[in-house]
Amino acid sequence: MKKIKQRLREGEILTGCWLSLGNSVVSEIVGHAGFDWVLIDLEHGVGVEKDLLLQLQSLSDSSSASIVRIESSKLQRIMRVLDFGAEGIMCPRVKNVEDAKKVVSGICYPPEGNRGVAKLVRATKFGENALNYFRDVKENILGIVQIETSEVLNYLDEIANLEGVDVLFIGPADLTMSLGIFGQLDHPLFIGALEKTIDAANKAGKSTGILLHDVNDFEKYRQMGIQMLACGADIAFIKNGAQKMANELNIRKNKFD
Repeated sequence: MKKIKQRLREGEILTGCWLSLGNSVVSEIVGHAGFDWVLIDLEHGVGVEKDLLLQLQSLSDSSSASIVRIESSKLQRIMRVLDFGAEGIMCPRVKNVEDAKKVVSGICYPPEGNRGVAKLVRATKFGENALNYFRDVKENILGIVQIETSEVLNYLDEIANLEGVDVLFIGPADLTMSLGIFGQLDHPLFIGALEKTIDAANKAGKSTGILLHDVNDFEKYRQMGIQMLACGADIAFIKNGAQKMANELNIRKNKFD
């Protein structure tokens, strides 16, 4: 475990990015690039469960903590991903307190939750570290709920106060879409939602996060108090690099036409 939850509690600013291709080699390259954490995206990414295991294995000896965005708060999905060895869970489109409680229930073993017990899984080093894993799971597994709907803004305080919810992570695209102001990140409605989310997290002693559309927005959101910031994805890294090289080669080629 890379102690990402502890680092947030100690006030560190943690930077990350998205992994959407479902490819273990790409994940390994990005994992060694210097991010504090990477998010394997099972909601919108092209990878599936068999790809996830290979990605988590490829990230094991990197400095980047492995967080997985699941498709929903279904108990079996959360348990499966954690048994594979994920260090954090991000659940999208949480709309109310009940949705957030389902996330917590999937992370925690009884009596706090309903996660099933399995010793011979990758998360416990196939039994070698089982007792320590079971004992420390609440301290080591990061629980992240995404703030993406107008509805959830009515329950921020209650959600932030749930033990097991560690980060309120803002999804700008979905949240502005839900608010009827898609893509307008300077709109008063979006800024108000940001401030309300940050305030709820701060009062509960929790953290906030956001996915940046532009790395130049880092300072603005950090000054607002957001602690967990992500920018970019493996798809974009490859696409942008390929386009840049193609353009440079075409410029040189055209000089000879």
